[in-house]
Amino acid sequence: MFEILGLLVQGFGVALQPFNLMLIILGCGVGLFIGAMPGLGSVNGVAILLPLTFLVPPDGAIIFLAAIYYGAMYGGAVSSILLGIPGASTAVATTFDGRPLAKQGLADKALTTAALASFVGGTISVILFTFFAPPLAHVALTFGAPEEFSLMMLAFATFVGLGGDDIAKTIFSICIGLVLAAVGLDIMSGAPRLIFGDLPGFMHGINFLVLAIGIYGIGEMLWTVEENARAGGKSMLSEANMTWERTKKNVSEFTGTWKITSLSSVLGYFVGILPAAGATPGSLMAYGIAKQMVKNPEKFGKGAIEGVAAPEAANNAASTGSMLPMLTLGIPGSPTTAILLGGMVIWGLEPGPRLFSSNPDFVWGLIASLYAANVFALILNVLLIPAFIWVLKLPFTILAPIILTLCLVGGYAPTQDMHDLWLMLVFGIVGYLLRKLDYPVAPAVLAIVLGPLAEPSLRQSLLISGGDPMIFFNRPYSGPIMVVALILLFMPAFFMAYRLIRGGRPGNATSGV
Repeated sequence: MFEILGLLVQGFGVALQPFNLMLIILGCGVGLFIGAMPGLGSVNGVAILLPLTFLVPPDGAIIFLAAIYYGAMYGGAVSSILLGIPGASTAVATTFDGRPLAKQGLADKALTTAALASFVGGTISVILFTFFAPPLAHVALTFGAPEEFSLMMLAFATFVGLGGDDIAKTIFSICIGLVLAAVGLDIMSGAPRLIFGDLPGFMHGINFLVLAIGIYGIGEMLWTVEENARAGGKSMLSEANMTWERTKKNVSEFTGTWKITSLSSVLGYFVGILPAAGATPGSLMAYGIAKQMVKNPEKFGKGAIEGVAAPEAANNAASTGSMLPMLTLGIPGSPTTAILLGGMVIWGLEPGPRLFSSNPDFVWGLIASLYAANVFALILNVLLIPAFIWVLKLPFTILAPIILTLCLVGGYAPTQDMHDLWLMLVFGIVGYLLRKLDYPVAPAVLAIVLGPLAEPSLRQSLLISGGDPMIFFNRPYSGPIMVVALILLFMPAFFMAYRLIRGGRPGNATSGV
């Protein structure tokens, strides 16, 4: 314990050097902008700026890129809350309740909650990273295909009730998402499937951001246009404001979510350390679990503060967790850490267990910089909230073309394929119609995110076991996770049957008389 604290103090000596401190502040600011721009995200931001780091020493380079990563995790909530457009896949769950809060004139509450929850998630994850890195890395290494599929099943199970009491519509939405996730080339045989008449644009599958931006960006814009038709084109959100009294009230309300925020932070961190899992499944799982923990789950999707705190805490915690297998095992935990891993190799560093002993200044300087980046990202976010709110005060006749432009740029940037732009417009119209018909779209988004992760894990597991599904139950980690997932999956049906039986007893008694 004391040895770790001593090494951490040395790391702060590296991270708080004036040049490295400047890189932390600059990285957080750049990351905040990158995260808030739909279609960019931390992956593209780190990849674009990686060549610039060759001009500075390796410890400064990794500190700068890690600060960008942290800032982007914070920034993803900005466009999700203000415009209803997920800045990245990690922020899609924030849209579910962040956007309704903004439409109610409570954008300051949503942004403050997102910033504070991100700070809590980042802090808890860095503490776990500092003191439990080696044993957690060992646990992550034991996770194979069965454990990964069990974890994906747990994520699906937590979302069964996301669409409200209409379980049939929720399951239908999930099935639609799974079908869309299957579009492209078969992962085993390489044969094309569901490509709709050999259209070449479907060969690479359906990009998640195309679906998310279409449904939550264009679909939300169409819905708001209809709502604003009687308002003469004026913004419905002009009452959004930020004062000292409102800020104190927002912070006070956030403190009431400490249990959910803390649990989401721990959950996000553990999901983040699993290779190839990343922050998106962690944030979606945290949202689903938070809904089951609160007393009034019907508020979720309508502006629940817990619906903002849980995914934001989880995705920031997961971003830290994904660095653990990168440093200790040389295995990237997310696409962004894969780019960081490549940078480390270029800088002449060898990730793995010996990195902690061969380059302690580098490792502990990075860990200490995460503490500092967490603080500066929080400060920048809070200071910029008035500027973010100013955007909401623009007349909708000005805001709508800006939203549409950001959607088009965000949909085109990942693949640079015009096919995806047309597809995004179709998803926007479908999302608008689903909302009119009261179908939940969040389960479909969950399915298209987790489908490509769950399918290869399922098929690899069944290949290993020769088709025996008991492989998911007879392993020490996958077994308990799968049992919990099945319990959560069938819980709504049990409750429904219980209510029917309980409601039928009085009637039976009366008829007997």
